[in-house]
Amino acid sequence: MKYKPLGYTGLLVSQLCLGTMTFSGGNGVYKHIGNVDQAGADELVKASIDTGINFFDTADVYSAGESESTLGQSFKNLGIARKDYVLATKVYSRMGQGRNDVGASRGHIMDAVEASLKRLQTDHIDLYQVHATDTLTPMEETLRALDDLVRQGKVRYIGVSNWQAWRIATALGISARLNLARFNTLQAYYSIAGRDLERELGPLLEAEKLGLLVWSPLAGGLLSGKFSRENQSPEGSRRSAFDFPIVDKERAWNVIDAMHPIAAAHGCSPARIALAWLLSKPVVTSVLVGAKRLDQLEDNIAAVDITLSDEEIRQLDAISELPPEYPGWMLATQGADRFGPIDLWNGRMSAAS
Repeated sequence: MKYKPLGYTGLLVSQLCLGTMTFSGGNGVYKHIGNVDQAGADELVKASIDTGINFFDTADVYSAGESESTLGQSFKNLGIARKDYVLATKVYSRMGQGRNDVGASRGHIMDAVEASLKRLQTDHIDLYQVHATDTLTPMEETLRALDDLVRQGKVRYIGVSNWQAWRIATALGISARLNLARFNTLQAYYSIAGRDLERELGPLLEAEKLGLLVWSPLAGGLLSGKFSRENQSPEGSRRSAFDFPIVDKERAWNVIDAMHPIAAAHGCSPARIALAWLLSKPVVTSVLVGAKRLDQLEDNIAAVDITLSDEEIRQLDAISELPPEYPGWMLATQGADRFGPIDLWNGRMSAAS
């Protein structure tokens, strides 16, 4: 297992992170995602620790708090020292029927963190993430509340999930101006079947030294190997019941067609190739992998041992390439005369020959 700094910090996290949305199940959307019981969770957490994973992610909203409770109990059952794992959870989503039981207000954040700490059976959260955008709460209020939690020692680092690039940039500016704790990570959807993040978020993350934590790296199971152009709704698949995240299916089928011969050459599943492709991207800090069974987790973990060749990465990059979008294509057009070809991912231009 390899490790990377968590954004612009000295905290090292494993390049794979165990996502625990499958823990406990529940009602609504979570009944389609997983119903791993306590014994199953203990097995997955132990296997993760044994293979070098030190990073675990959950959220208060997952199964109405039961995912946090199950994860916290697993650490206790297994006797894992608190210093030996990095714990991430999230705040924002509705956790009660009251008018203020949702959002990123000071009130909800302060109530939610205490509830999460209790469910997780810990005195601090390593990474506390704002799970969604709250357009009602002033951003300064959210940032001051999170800064207070850092100063109190209840939270050590902060991050966001599913935010727009301009909103993250604004928050970083406020934090710098007011000397508040800054966001160190973005948890976002990114996969070889969904590369939208590369347009604006990727360059921002690299410029501001924020870590990228990838959720749904297999596009909700679409890249697991079960789906194909010929079998678009396999029985028993989560995505067959819950078609999420949104994906350009035609491009996805092309990607899947291209992954199969590469997977065959490496003697592995297409899922491992999809994960190995993500792990080859410098902007990626850690990839969240979730599982219902030990064999699924073991297959995902094995992706760290795959090294794609330059030619294989070139093939996968080409088949999954995003369509041109303004202003990206205009930057390339106007920059070519002065600077030579433009690297749209990094926002840098090579010297003219």
